[in-house]
Amino acid sequence: MKITTPSPIGYVRVQLDQGDALHVLHPKSIVAYQGEPRSREDRFMNIGGAYRKRKWIRSRLQGTSEFLLGLPPGCSLESIEIPEDSNLLFDFRHVAMFSDGMTFKSKILKWKTAWITRELIRIKFSGPGTLGVLTAGDLAAIQLHPERPLFVDKSALVAYPEDAEIKLSVYGNSLASQHMNVQWELRGKGPVLIQTGSRDSGLQDKLTGDGWFKRLLREVLPFGSVYIK
Repeated sequence: MKITTPSPIGYVRVQLDQGDALHVLHPKSIVAYQGEPRSREDRFMNIGGAYRKRKWIRSRLQGTSEFLLGLPPGCSLESIEIPEDSNLLFDFRHVAMFSDGMTFKSKILKWKTAWITRELIRIKFSGPGTLGVLTAGDLAAIQLHPERPLFVDKSALVAYPEDAEIKLSVYGNSLASQHMNVQWELRGKGPVLIQTGSRDSGLQDKLTGDGWFKRLLREVLPFGSVYIK
Protein backbone atom coordinates (compact mmCIF):
# COMPACT_ATOMS: atom_id res chain seq x y z
CA MET A 1 0.00 0.00 0.00
CA LYS A 2 1.26 3.47 -0.90
CA ILE A 3 -0.20 6.83 0.18
CA THR A 4 1.07 9.92 -1.60
CA THR A 5 0.31 13.50 -0.55
CA PRO A 6 1.09 15.93 -3.39
CA SER A 7 1.91 19.61 -3.18
CA PRO A 8 -0.10 21.82 -2.95
CA ILE A 9 -2.39 20.24 -0.39
CA GLY A 10 -5.75 19.20 -1.81
CA TYR A 11 -5.89 15.44 -2.22
CA VAL A 12 -4.05 12.20 -1.55
CA ARG A 13 -3.40 9.32 -3.91
CA VAL A 14 -3.75 5.82 -2.47
CA GLN A 15 -2.45 2.75 -4.29
CA LEU A 16 -3.39 -0.74 -3.09
CA ASP A 17 -1.57 -3.91 -4.10
CA GLN A 18 -2.99 -7.41 -4.32
CA GLY A 19 -3.82 -8.51 -0.79
CA ASP A 20 -4.09 -4.97 0.61
CA ALA A 21 -7.33 -3.77 2.20
CA LEU A 22 -8.16 -0.34 3.60
CA HIS A 23 -11.11 1.08 5.56
CA VAL A 24 -12.09 4.64 4.56
CA LEU A 25 -14.25 6.43 7.13
CA HIS A 26 -15.36 9.26 4.82
CA PRO A 27 -16.44 7.48 1.61
CA LYS A 28 -17.82 10.64 -0.02
CA SER A 29 -14.29 12.06 -0.07
CA ILE A 30 -13.30 9.43 -2.67
CA VAL A 31 -13.37 11.55 -5.84
CA ALA A 32 -11.91 8.99 -8.27
CA TYR A 33 -11.38 5.21 -8.19
CA GLN A 34 -9.63 2.87 -10.62
CA GLY A 35 -10.03 -0.84 -10.05
CA GLU A 36 -12.56 -3.63 -9.99
CA PRO A 37 -16.00 -2.22 -9.07
CA ARG A 38 -16.73 -5.07 -6.67
CA SER A 39 -13.53 -4.39 -4.74
CA ARG A 40 -15.32 -1.60 -2.85
CA GLU A 41 -17.67 -2.75 -0.09
CA ASP A 42 -19.60 -0.21 1.98
CA ARG A 43 -20.64 -1.15 5.49
CA PHE A 44 -22.54 0.41 8.37
CA MET A 45 -20.46 1.67 11.28
CA ASN A 46 -21.20 0.56 14.80
CA ILE A 47 -23.09 2.99 17.02
CA GLY A 48 -19.96 4.33 18.75
CA GLY A 49 -18.14 4.99 15.49
CA ALA A 50 -21.18 6.62 13.91
CA TYR A 51 -21.60 8.95 16.90
CA ARG A 52 -17.95 10.06 16.99
CA LYS A 53 -17.53 10.48 13.23
CA ARG A 54 -21.08 11.76 12.51
CA LYS A 55 -21.08 9.22 9.67
CA TRP A 56 -23.08 6.01 9.20
CA ILE A 57 -21.18 4.44 6.30
CA ARG A 58 -17.55 3.39 5.88
CA SER A 59 -15.91 1.79 2.85
CA ARG A 60 -13.59 -1.19 2.61
CA LEU A 61 -11.42 -1.20 -0.52
CA GLN A 62 -9.21 -4.12 -1.43
CA GLY A 63 -7.08 -5.61 -4.17
CA THR A 64 -5.06 -3.94 -6.89
CA SER A 65 -6.59 -0.47 -7.22
CA GLU A 66 -5.94 3.25 -6.97
CA PHE A 67 -8.10 6.12 -5.74
CA LEU A 68 -7.96 9.85 -4.99
CA LEU A 69 -9.17 11.16 -1.66
CA GLY A 70 -10.21 14.83 -1.67
CA LEU A 71 -9.28 16.90 1.39
CA PRO A 72 -10.97 19.96 2.94
CA PRO A 73 -9.23 23.30 2.20
CA GLY A 74 -6.13 23.79 4.34
CA CYS A 75 -6.06 20.17 5.53
CA SER A 76 -3.53 17.42 5.00
CA LEU A 77 -3.46 13.65 5.50
CA GLU A 78 -0.48 11.90 7.05
CA SER A 79 0.07 8.11 7.01
CA ILE A 80 1.39 6.71 10.31
CA GLU A 81 2.74 3.21 10.82
CA ILE A 82 1.20 1.77 13.98
CA PRO A 83 3.10 -1.11 15.68
CA GLU A 84 1.44 -3.91 17.59
CA ASP A 85 2.36 -2.39 20.96
CA SER A 86 1.38 1.22 20.18
CA ASN A 87 0.05 3.16 23.18
CA LEU A 88 -1.03 6.36 21.38
CA LEU A 89 -4.52 7.68 22.10
CA PHE A 90 -6.10 9.38 19.07
CA ASP A 91 -8.92 11.85 18.68
CA PHE A 92 -11.17 9.71 16.44
CA ARG A 93 -12.31 12.76 14.49
CA HIS A 94 -8.84 12.92 12.89
CA VAL A 95 -8.84 9.31 11.69
CA ALA A 96 -9.66 9.16 7.97
CA MET A 97 -8.69 5.55 7.19
CA PHE A 98 -6.87 2.50 8.53
CA SER A 99 -5.55 -0.72 7.05
CA ASP A 100 -7.41 -3.99 7.42
CA GLY A 101 -6.46 -6.13 10.41
CA MET A 102 -5.90 -3.28 12.84
CA THR A 103 -7.87 -3.26 16.08
CA PHE A 104 -8.96 -0.35 18.25
CA LYS A 105 -10.63 0.23 21.59
CA SER A 106 -12.03 3.20 23.48
CA LYS A 107 -10.34 4.94 26.40
CA ILE A 108 -12.66 6.97 28.65
CA LEU A 109 -11.08 10.21 29.91
CA LYS A 110 -11.39 11.62 33.41
CA TRP A 111 -14.65 13.47 34.00
CA LYS A 112 -12.97 16.81 34.82
CA THR A 113 -10.96 16.69 31.59
CA ALA A 114 -13.99 15.60 29.55
CA TRP A 115 -16.14 18.42 30.98
CA ILE A 116 -13.71 21.19 30.00
CA THR A 117 -12.59 19.79 26.64
CA ARG A 118 -15.97 18.29 25.63
CA GLU A 119 -14.05 15.14 24.78
CA LEU A 120 -15.12 11.96 26.55
CA ILE A 121 -13.29 9.23 24.63
CA ARG A 122 -9.96 8.71 22.88
CA ILE A 123 -9.17 5.73 20.66
CA LYS A 124 -6.19 3.37 20.96
CA PHE A 125 -5.18 1.59 17.74
CA SER A 126 -3.10 -1.60 17.67
CA GLY A 127 -1.22 -2.77 14.59
CA PRO A 128 0.77 -3.59 12.75
CA GLY A 129 -0.88 -1.39 10.16
CA THR A 130 -1.21 2.04 8.62
CA LEU A 131 -3.37 4.87 9.96
CA GLY A 132 -4.40 7.86 7.81
CA VAL A 133 -4.71 10.97 10.01
CA LEU A 134 -6.48 14.10 8.77
CA THR A 135 -5.30 17.42 10.25
CA ALA A 136 -5.70 21.17 9.87
CA GLY A 137 -2.35 22.19 8.42
CA ASP A 138 0.49 19.70 8.79
CA LEU A 139 1.14 17.08 11.46
CA ALA A 140 4.10 17.62 13.82
CA ALA A 141 5.58 15.36 16.50
CA ILE A 142 7.24 16.42 19.78
CA GLN A 143 8.84 13.99 22.23
CA LEU A 144 7.65 14.18 25.82
CA HIS A 145 10.02 14.68 28.76
CA PRO A 146 9.39 13.14 32.22
CA GLU A 147 10.10 16.42 34.06
CA ARG A 148 9.85 19.28 31.56
CA PRO A 149 6.16 19.90 30.71
CA LEU A 150 4.83 20.24 27.18
CA PHE A 151 1.88 22.60 26.70
CA VAL A 152 -0.36 22.07 23.66
CA ASP A 153 -3.47 24.03 22.64
CA LYS A 154 -6.41 21.75 23.43
CA SER A 155 -7.75 22.05 19.87
CA ALA A 156 -4.41 21.02 18.35
CA LEU A 157 -3.70 17.76 20.20
CA VAL A 158 -4.21 14.79 17.87
CA ALA A 159 -2.60 11.93 19.84
CA TYR A 160 -0.54 11.30 22.98
CA PRO A 161 0.78 8.23 24.87
CA GLU A 162 -1.74 6.45 27.08
CA ASP A 163 0.62 6.48 30.08
CA ALA A 164 1.43 10.20 29.81
CA GLU A 165 0.71 12.44 32.80
CA ILE A 166 -1.86 14.90 31.48
CA LYS A 167 -3.94 17.74 32.88
CA LEU A 168 -5.51 20.99 31.72
CA SER A 169 -3.58 24.18 32.36
CA VAL A 170 -2.32 27.53 31.10
CA TYR A 171 1.21 28.91 31.37
CA GLY A 172 3.19 32.13 31.40
CA ASN A 173 2.51 35.27 33.43
CA SER A 174 -0.98 36.50 34.30
CA LEU A 175 -1.40 38.36 31.01
CA ALA A 176 -0.36 35.33 28.97
CA SER A 177 -2.55 32.88 30.87
CA GLN A 178 -5.57 35.23 30.73
CA HIS A 179 -5.53 35.50 26.94
CA MET A 180 -4.57 32.00 25.79
CA ASN A 181 -6.74 29.00 25.05
CA VAL A 182 -6.84 26.16 27.56
CA GLN A 183 -3.72 24.01 27.20
CA TRP A 184 -3.02 20.32 27.67
CA GLU A 185 -0.03 19.96 30.01
CA LEU A 186 1.79 16.67 29.37
CA ARG A 187 4.77 14.84 30.89
CA GLY A 188 6.13 11.38 30.20
CA LYS A 189 7.81 9.51 27.37
CA GLY A 190 6.95 9.04 23.73
CA PRO A 191 5.66 11.22 20.89
CA VAL A 192 2.81 13.72 20.92
CA LEU A 193 1.14 14.41 17.55
CA ILE A 194 -0.03 17.99 16.93
CA GLN A 195 -1.97 19.59 14.08
CA THR A 196 -0.27 22.88 13.19
CA GLY A 197 -3.02 24.84 11.41
CA SER A 198 -3.14 28.27 13.08
CA ARG A 199 -6.05 29.02 15.46
CA ASP A 200 -5.08 32.71 15.77
CA SER A 201 -7.89 34.73 14.17
CA GLY A 202 -5.80 37.86 14.72
CA LEU A 203 -3.21 36.47 12.34
CA GLN A 204 -5.84 36.30 9.62
CA ASP A 205 -6.96 39.83 10.50
CA LYS A 206 -3.46 41.12 9.85
CA LEU A 207 -3.45 39.49 6.44
CA THR A 208 -6.87 40.90 5.51
CA GLY A 209 -6.12 44.45 6.68
CA ASP A 210 -8.15 44.59 9.90
CA GLY A 211 -7.63 47.88 11.78
CA TRP A 212 -4.81 48.18 14.31
CA PHE A 213 -7.12 49.66 16.95
CA LYS A 214 -9.41 46.63 16.91
CA ARG A 215 -6.43 44.33 17.10
CA LEU A 216 -5.07 46.29 20.07
CA LEU A 217 -8.38 46.07 21.95
CA ARG A 218 -8.59 42.33 21.33
CA GLU A 219 -5.12 41.89 22.80
CA VAL A 220 -5.43 44.25 25.80
CA LEU A 221 -9.02 43.77 27.02
CA PRO A 222 -9.99 40.59 28.87
CA PHE A 223 -11.98 38.38 26.48
CA GLY A 224 -11.49 41.04 23.81
CA SER A 225 -11.28 38.42 21.07
CA VAL A 226 -14.78 37.25 22.04
CA TYR A 227 -16.61 40.59 22.16
CA ILE A 228 -14.74 42.64 19.54
CA LYS A 229 -15.31 41.40 16.00
